[in-house]
Amino acid sequence: MGAIGSHLMAQLPGVLSADDQKLWEQIYPLIAAEGLEAALLKHAPTPTLEVAIVQLTGDFIAQAEASIIAEVFSRSRSLRLTKLIPHLLKPGSGIPIITTNYDRLAELACEEAGLGVDTMFSGHFAARLEPLESYWSFCRDVKLVGRSVRYKFAPKASVFKPHGSLDWYHREGNPVRFAGALPCPRLIITPGLNKFRNGYESPFDKHREKGNDAIDRASRLLILGYGFNDDHLETHLTPRIRSGARTVILTRTLSPKARTVAFENRNVIAAEFHCEAGVDGTRFIIDGAEKFYPGNDYWDLDGFVRGVLTA
Repeated sequence: MGAIGSHLMAQLPGVLSADDQKLWEQIYPLIAAEGLEAALLKHAPTPTLEVAIVQLTGDFIAQAEASIIAEVFSRSRSLRLTKLIPHLLKPGSGIPIITTNYDRLAELACEEAGLGVDTMFSGHFAARLEPLESYWSFCRDVKLVGRSVRYKFAPKASVFKPHGSLDWYHREGNPVRFAGALPCPRLIITPGLNKFRNGYESPFDKHREKGNDAIDRASRLLILGYGFNDDHLETHLTPRIRSGARTVILTRTLSPKARTVAFENRNVIAAEFHCEAGVDGTRFIIDGAEKFYPGNDYWDLDGFVRGVLTA
């Protein structure tokens, strides 16, 4: 968010109307002091200002995403999620992954690990939002066993993106998925007062509903780099944790809300980076108490896979 805020501060003034420029002059001083999301929560952008923010945000993230994809394609980089997937249970319905990021790195990581990816869109050029069509496209075999029909599906992950994706656009009023860049705003929800309203439009609503359903049915949760600050997920995620679902939280720095969740629920193990007496390591919250383990990076997904799952 910090990098996006700096990019908007540098680029927006050159593309705004006079009225939007006046509103932006109230917003941008708050970005440096309080952060992008806090600034946009205090001043709701106009529709035209919001379009400009979405366009610049999407272009900024797409540029960074392209650099990472090029490295993965050339085999000079392997994503952390790719390393994690071999250690996960793979239900026939697919591994549910919920991400509030706009980039497509979760999808890329899954494919690199040999999984198909169900995004609820069907097609290639301008894929349509067709959850059932996407679901059945992974069916590989059907058998009649007695009076029961058994279906065999290809291994896959179901990726739910309640805040949108860089490859989502509107075409003739309908959401479509197109892999390239188009000269029109992407369907992504930026932080601020309009976020909750926009989350009830298609395709965000379908992805939010499916993601929340996956949370409700989960017996175990792995949470990576999430601050527990999103209204679209919090109505389901925190209650599911409080109901007893075993949960692991890994992050660079636990947010105040994440720390509260970890301290108040004994079924949660949380890990964050910590430096003590000049020694880097991991600070855990286990059974409501903190403990520092020097000399490891278990708070980082790469370190967690290497030091815990493959130990």
